[in-house]
Amino acid sequence: MQKVTDSLSKQDALDQRRWFVVDASGEVLGRLATRIANVLRGKDNPAFTPHVDCGGFVVVVNAGQVRLTGNKAEQKVYHRHSGYPGGVKSRTAGELLEKNPEELIRKAVQGMLPKNRLGRQLALKLKVYRDGDHPHAAQAPQPLP
Repeated sequence: MQKVTDSLSKQDALDQRRWFVVDASGEVLGRLATRIANVLRGKDNPAFTPHVDCGGFVVVVNAGQVRLTGNKAEQKVYHRHSGYPGGVKSRTAGELLEKNPEELIRKAVQGMLPKNRLGRQLALKLKVYRDGDHPHAAQAPQPLP
């Protein structure tokens, strides 16, 4: 007889969601993004189910103090296109870190999430703030292990 594993229902997943806070100061961007993506996806949950949003919320503080290794600050380039001819706008990772570090972390994490409706839903549970203050104290976030 084969053992059947029950998958997590949507309501059970919603009941188990937790809030975590991460201090990004001095952390390497890619390694930080990997840890965040795993928590958002719910891979740290023993009842992980791939098609269900069973992860927690993540609040990232001190996003402006994240580290880039090697020459990524000058050589890693982020492109976006307006949809018009000649509408490509490019920024290096260093420029993005100075002007909008929240977007740098958000892009790194979104690249590690699934590219579908579930991934877009998971990305909404990431809250990124430039400095140490955040408005989510009422949720009592725990430090990310």
